[in-house]
Amino acid sequence: MKGFKDFIMRGNLVELAVAVAIGGAFTALVGAFTTTIIDPIIASAGGGGMSLGLGFQIISDNAKTFVNIGGFITAIITFLITAAVIYFAIVVPYEKAKAFMDRNKPAADEDAPATAEDLLTDIRDLLKSRA
Repeated sequence: MKGFKDFIMRGNLVELAVAVAIGGAFTALVGAFTTTIIDPIIASAGGGGMSLGLGFQIISDNAKTFVNIGGFITAIITFLITAAVIYFAIVVPYEKAKAFMDRNKPAADEDAPATAEDLLTDIRDLLKSRA
């Protein structure tokens, strides 16, 4: 129960909630783009007239048997647009900020003075190598 309390009390929980809300809104935006712009373009490739779009019908007089290839292509395009925006708007800036922070981080224990124990160990090893 303590772990759950610690999780809830962390400051990044609000950031996570905001990210989920923005992600949902962005998904709706990309969905609307593909439905209103990409779908008609793909459907026009399926033929003219009363065509249902890019695909084929298994049973000619049953509209429920239409295999919608255009819908599948639209889903792929939606996924690629969403993934590209997430990558270029979130992942790339995060990696650059992380690299910048790591570059400006103070040096690790390498600059710390050696302890007496470390020095004695080095002396012992040198004496062993000479013998």
